[in-house]
Amino acid sequence: SALALLVLAAAVASAVAALALLPRAPVNRLCTAPNNRTGFLCDDRVTCVPASWVCDRVSNCRNGEDEQEQLCGDLPHSLPGYLVFYCSNPRSWVYADQRCNGMNDCGDCSDESWSSAACPPCGQDWWSCSPVHFEFCSCIPRRLCRDGIQHCLGWSDEFFC
Repeated sequence: SALALLVLAAAVASAVAALALLPRAPVNRLCTAPNNRTGFLCDDRVTCVPASWVCDRVSNCRNGEDEQEQLCGDLPHSLPGYLVFYCSNPRSWVYADQRCNGMNDCGDCSDESWSSAACPPCGQDWWSCSPVHFEFCSCIPRRLCRDGIQHCLGWSDEFFC
């Protein structure tokens, strides 16, 4: 019986060692950051860093996992797909939390108004128009309405907004 217990203990020890050698399943790090934006979940499984804060050379996670070489070594290819939005120009990309933020981050508005961006219509804090400034695409912030400066073709931001 002592020999059987010894054999059983050895079998359990080798099984535990074998399990330790198995590769770990990848951790799902997709989360929702403030303002309902796409984020990166830190190792603490609590902190959700906005996508555009990943690989920005500032550690936002306690252990610095948002700045690790494995993640940031070959941008954007080394990033998980949920953190990246590819612009209409295949060589251009922005972080996923920059899609549908009202700003022309791609330079051609493909992150705001093209079908691949799938952005909702202007929100309550935005005015829908054809902006005259390159930084906006199809909406301007309402704070720019009636400020004496033309932001929309046809001046709708000054007369109707």
